[in-house]
Amino acid sequence: MIRALIVDDEPLAREKIRMLLAGEADVELVGECGDGAQAVAAIEKLGPDLVFLDVQMPEVDGFGVLDAVRRERLPAVIFVTAYDRYALKAFEVHALDYLLKPFDRDRFQAALDRARAEMTRGGEDGPVMRRLLQMIDGLRAERRYASRLVVRESGRITFLRADEIDYIEGAGNYARLHVGKQNHLLRETMKTLEGRLDPEKFARIHRSIIVNLDRIRRLESSFHGEYVVILADGVRLGSSRGYSERLQRMAAEG
Repeated sequence: MIRALIVDDEPLAREKIRMLLAGEADVELVGECGDGAQAVAAIEKLGPDLVFLDVQMPEVDGFGVLDAVRRERLPAVIFVTAYDRYALKAFEVHALDYLLKPFDRDRFQAALDRARAEMTRGGEDGPVMRRLLQMIDGLRAERRYASRLVVRESGRITFLRADEIDYIEGAGNYARLHVGKQNHLLRETMKTLEGRLDPEKFARIHRSIIVNLDRIRRLESSFHGEYVVILADGVRLGSSRGYSERLQRMAAEG
């Protein structure tokens, strides 16, 4: 049996795929999701073999879902999309199948048959999975800086917009993200995070601190070119001399 999951923010679109799958004796529908965050959690929890994945969804789109899922949990994917030149080019470059809305039963059947053949032939190490991973890596490189971070805590998956973060504290191989009165622990090093965040919006001011520049209210000079950074909510952060160049430029420009 092929365990399938439907991901689409439009109820009618989910219903259409559900009805088309109803006559497929070898397909078991294990769930439906109406947004990207639900989809990531469902894929990691349910482990479907095949996902019908809508590309255009608010907050977290289909590409964001694939980027957030751990690679060992990635299923086979049939993309479902309205006309999107960017998405279609990505699929065609990597020879990945997709359904262009509105699609009919014959086109749906062709995509499903192709998915069956590919899963039988290749599995996790097959050429289709390799092309999918190549596409994800390519899209990540094009986007360059992360607009969202995925945090897994106590069986829960949280999507945080980068611009929601006030500052980040490092703790070994972990980073603590401070978001208002909440904080989230992310298994990622400060060096990796620094490379993923837009340097126009975030600056590393200490070996163990990255700050959202929009949250800075005031800089106070300290010793040897160092600063005390005061955020809008009153939090005080110390910079170190090795990471103070950006703050010195801000002070000079201000």
